[in-house]
Amino acid sequence: MPGKQAVPLRQIDLPVTFGTPSNFRKETLTFEVLPYKGAYHALLGRPCYAKFMAIPNYTYLKLKIPGPKGVITINSTFERALQCDEECVRYATALVESEHQLPGLIAWAQADHPEQSEKATGSFEPAKDTKEVPVDGEGHTVRIGTELTPK
Repeated sequence: MPGKQAVPLRQIDLPVTFGTPSNFRKETLTFEVLPYKGAYHALLGRPCYAKFMAIPNYTYLKLKIPGPKGVITINSTFERALQCDEECVRYATALVESEHQLPGLIAWAQADHPEQSEKATGSFEPAKDTKEVPVDGEGHTVRIGTELTPK
């Protein structure tokens, strides 16, 4: 959002894997934790593209990554992109409406918190049980929380 400031609370290193079991790439990326909700759980940018040697194509919503057994292609749909954009607008509107909370969050983020390290390292562990859901006819799946709504 133009004119808004996002002060990271901390950073965390997480392993990120793209591809299928027969052709995949895995790298550890550093993510910044921000003090507000967003339409996305994580944003992948230039550091990710550089580490994976990835080529994004925004027109066709594809990300191509060299893999050990050929190119790994990650696809999306225009419908999903529109859903994310609409959700982003809702979150941005809510953030602007609750702007009075922002100074407190910034003060908390800048305060000394010895109980929290500057950078946490480890793998992502889901808080609840998960299940695998097929996303296409080629055997690709995604792991989601069992507490999620059908939407």
